[in-house]
Amino acid sequence: MRVWVTAAILSLQASLSQATDVPGAVTPSDFPPQDAELVRLGRDLFHDPVLSAGGTLACASCHAPARGAPVPPLARDTPSLVNLGAYDRGVLYRDGRLTADPDAPFGLRLPGGAVLDRPLPSVLAAQAYSALDRGIDAHAGRPAAPGSAAATTARIAALPAYAEGFASVTGPRPLAPADIAMALAAYVTESFRAIDSPFDAYLRGDRAALTEEQIRGMELFYGPAGCSTCHAGPFQTDQGFHAIGVPPRPGAEADPGRYGVTGLEEDRYRFRTPSLRNVAFTGPYGHNGAYGSLRAMVTHHLDPMAALTSYSGPDSGSGVHRVRLDSAPGTGDARLPIAGAIELAPVSLTTAEVDDLLAFLFALTDTGALTPAGGAPDQLPSGLSLGPLR
Repeated sequence: MRVWVTAAILSLQASLSQATDVPGAVTPSDFPPQDAELVRLGRDLFHDPVLSAGGTLACASCHAPARGAPVPPLARDTPSLVNLGAYDRGVLYRDGRLTADPDAPFGLRLPGGAVLDRPLPSVLAAQAYSALDRGIDAHAGRPAAPGSAAATTARIAALPAYAEGFASVTGPRPLAPADIAMALAAYVTESFRAIDSPFDAYLRGDRAALTEEQIRGMELFYGPAGCSTCHAGPFQTDQGFHAIGVPPRPGAEADPGRYGVTGLEEDRYRFRTPSLRNVAFTGPYGHNGAYGSLRAMVTHHLDPMAALTSYSGPDSGSGVHRVRLDSAPGTGDARLPIAGAIELAPVSLTTAEVDDLLAFLFALTDTGALTPAGGAPDQLPSGLSLGPLR
């Protein structure tokens, strides 16, 4: 059991709070250039239920830019795709089961023992490949037929609009799952990009872009609140893994997090630090959607132990219902082992300071990125219709 408050952690937080952690401005040069035809193909595929075995589920069914999770939620909240195509992204999924790895085939380690048969340009393309390999039905918690990637590729190759479009990019060779993955990644890289928030404008020299409240919140974020200890860098993530004591949803088992990938006891209940770009519009929050409001998620960070022990279910307001952990029925409460792994020390902020911090988090919003650039296609090449979002 890890000690959740130590002199080392306090010392680290103190030293980081005194550092100059404010990043430089993000620019389009932080993203790889994309082929326009590949982006168009990826846009169509992203919205096309032809990717699913039953023809009813598309990537867009769950991955909406202004939503973090489908309804009802899966065991893990669906991550935002915003800025995942940036050059600096080296690890994906909440438990990091997909990562750049120089020792893996083509430098990418995929989940489930999947092995690439050709190179891919990014971890984002590898994530799309992984979803095809597993089947996007399974990816969304539905049963998937065996041979999902091959079957999906065959369905797409049989559609003239897709076959002709890919031939213009790849040449006259058989369509491969990697081609589909690269198209999806090209679209997400180009269209799910949030780099024009008030904070970005401020970093580019427009000192009027942030309000006084937001500036105070920024100073807290990169100072005494210690947020930038983990939410570091241009996209407010260190891409590392931390145990912050997010509670399981009522009736659910404790999710082991990174431990499920590495098998290392020290990784139990650790999850990848999410980016905070457009965070005000990508709730619910926590790896499992435990909190319905951003204020509740911030409050949790300030005292994870207190928040964990008093949690009884998702909220839509500023707090949680109070139920003491030691009075909860039974001895198998899923919160108990999570409590022992918490790494964050408590931080004391006033209500006014929390308001300032939330104001800064809202300043990370690029309103133009709340819908994908270019929108959805008017007509899908498969002729199918995208149903309502899950």
